[in-house]
Amino acid sequence: MTLSGRVAFVTGASQGIGRACAIKLAQSGATVALAARSQEKLEEVAQQIRTAAGNAAVFPLDVSNEEQIKTAFKSAIGQLGKIDILVNNAGVTRDQLVMRMKRADWDTVLNTNLTSAYLCIQQVISSMLKQRWGRIINITSVFGQTGQAGQANYASSKAGLIGLTMAIAREVGSRSITCNAVAPGLIETAMTSNLPSELKESALKNIPLGRNGTPEDVASAVAFLSSEEASYITGHVLNVNGGLLMG
Repeated sequence: MTLSGRVAFVTGASQGIGRACAIKLAQSGATVALAARSQEKLEEVAQQIRTAAGNAAVFPLDVSNEEQIKTAFKSAIGQLGKIDILVNNAGVTRDQLVMRMKRADWDTVLNTNLTSAYLCIQQVISSMLKQRWGRIINITSVFGQTGQAGQANYASSKAGLIGLTMAIAREVGSRSITCNAVAPGLIETAMTSNLPSELKESALKNIPLGRNGTPEDVASAVAFLSSEEASYITGHVLNVNGGLLMG
């Protein structure tokens, strides 16, 4: 699998799954536009990629801000010439039982996890249609498939990403643009480190492979879906969960 000559834009690229995806795409030959709120962390990722002879550029971005999205994508296309691959990874949690959940926490999660993906897709879709090639990959979650108590906002946003993925796949498939989702299970990241220990222990007992996933496990799936080898896969949700959810 080679992505030589391709340009990828990864949101939430400063840490966790996004960082791993950016590094893996760069290792596969792509030039990577790194986007997240922390420029300092992005520069660290970019330096790691460059040290390994890869190409990366940094674009500070808060995906909950529509104007920042427009500016970042315009800058990336201006600097790198195009965007072939979009990885919508940025996400947040604001967990609370629904009876106590504040409207602001609902809005923050939906805007960051779901609305931002729609806005980012809008920024790349015209050029992908013109060049008749593109890869759009949305990072959803097993909880978007099963639901999770205390995460009505998060589960809704991730389920929404699955619907968005299928709708976009139908809209742009005739132009050799694919749109897929990757649904991680329990992955060892800063975000999952905040989950209650009893929840993580219970989930681990239900994972047939007997271990939690790593960001690199997810990144490998993203790299595959970005490649020519995945050209006949679209509208698909690729589960990377160790067997936690099957079917």
